[in-house]
Amino acid sequence: MKACCNVRSIWRPKSGMNPQGQPEVNERKMNNVLMICVSAIVALLLALYLTKPERTPPNSSRPQCVRWMAPFLSGGGYSSEAWSFVNALQNTSMNLKLKIDHHGDLQNPQFWHGLSQHSQSLAFKLHATPCATSRAIVVCHSEPGAWYPPLFETFPCPPAGYGKDKPLFVIGRTMFETDRLNAEHVKRCNRMDEVWVPTEFHVSTFIRSGVEPSKVVKMVQPVDVHFFDPSKHEALLLTGKAPVLGASGEKKFKFLSVFKWEKRKGWDVLLGAYLREFSGADEVALYLLVNAYHSDDGFRTKIVDFVEECGIEEPESGWAAVFVIDVHVPEIHMPRVYKAADAFVLPSRGEGWGRPVVEAMAMGLPVIVTNWSGPTEYLTEENGYLVAVERMSEVEEGAFVGHRWAEPARDGLRVLMRRVVENGEEARRKGRRAREDMVQRFSPEVVAKLVVRRMEEIAEMIVSV
Repeated sequence: MKACCNVRSIWRPKSGMNPQGQPEVNERKMNNVLMICVSAIVALLLALYLTKPERTPPNSSRPQCVRWMAPFLSGGGYSSEAWSFVNALQNTSMNLKLKIDHHGDLQNPQFWHGLSQHSQSLAFKLHATPCATSRAIVVCHSEPGAWYPPLFETFPCPPAGYGKDKPLFVIGRTMFETDRLNAEHVKRCNRMDEVWVPTEFHVSTFIRSGVEPSKVVKMVQPVDVHFFDPSKHEALLLTGKAPVLGASGEKKFKFLSVFKWEKRKGWDVLLGAYLREFSGADEVALYLLVNAYHSDDGFRTKIVDFVEECGIEEPESGWAAVFVIDVHVPEIHMPRVYKAADAFVLPSRGEGWGRPVVEAMAMGLPVIVTNWSGPTEYLTEENGYLVAVERMSEVEEGAFVGHRWAEPARDGLRVLMRRVVENGEEARRKGRRAREDMVQRFSPEVVAKLVVRRMEEIAEMIVSV
């Protein structure tokens, strides 16, 4: 702009002076310069007009936008769920603009680089969306310890707390894997205008723990059934490292489990049941796609130590094969991982929702899952294999000591795993039904309508106050 408006800087006088003693100027060039300057000024004014913040009438209290704050760049459970909501909302009409911000868990560069180009472009676009917090509905999508004031280092949500510039409405989106909330989390939930939880299980546990019933709203999680579609993907060849136990080579039947290495996920229940039920003669394999959770990643050693400590004896025909996939698998390749398996199994002690479970179901896999907590929202005898709860036990370590969760029936798990292997037609039928249920009840289109309807109801409530 400086070069354009400073006309003198681009004069090119010929050598010498004209008869009037003034520098000679090429008149055509001058006219061109003036036209460029006028065009640039018009373009600048137009750009300023188009990018200026929208003005809201002084007496209007209607929200302008939704500011969705979540660990979008972490790759954890809340991250994946937040992405599922955002992607769902892209293909529906909402009268409020959508802005996203990272909040909660630490950023994970591996996860970001594993996203598709479309998702990365969408993230940049939505993060740049103008959205004044004081005119917004803010969604704090994380565990309550990250909500304002956060109990650990993270960008606070809502950003300015509950003071002068507080949002018009604040929604907390969260869940728990145990039978209750602690007192601090109940207090933080009750500061929200609403608390969205994914299942009836959570509605019950939150209210029973002391969250005001009028604040608790069930909002199920969307499943990207278009991305997790078995007809669109080829199976990934599950090779690489040698098995931790058993012989390498192709197997007739492959179990898959995806989880963080923590007691809640029931890895000990799974390994114990699998190794006692199957041997090398069964031609089966168990693939564990795992990542560390507040621990080192020596999973192979942990498995061998577990077998020795439990006194599980090697069968005469050798161990049934156990493989560990402990490298990062980009999100764009996860459907191919599910496609490579014959069944999914996760006998966890508690789930908020069970993201890998619903992804496997969307891919048409038969799933074997504990019949407690989050999965009870979508698992039935028709679309899966339900592992019975043997008893409830107390959490012995971590932030939720004293809470209770489920102990899956180990013998029941053995029976179901054997049943899936030996009754292929039944397993495939359940897998087909699983995908049908995901499409009909939890597709992005279905859940987006629920979210938009609730956002519009909230907007009307704000205006009417």
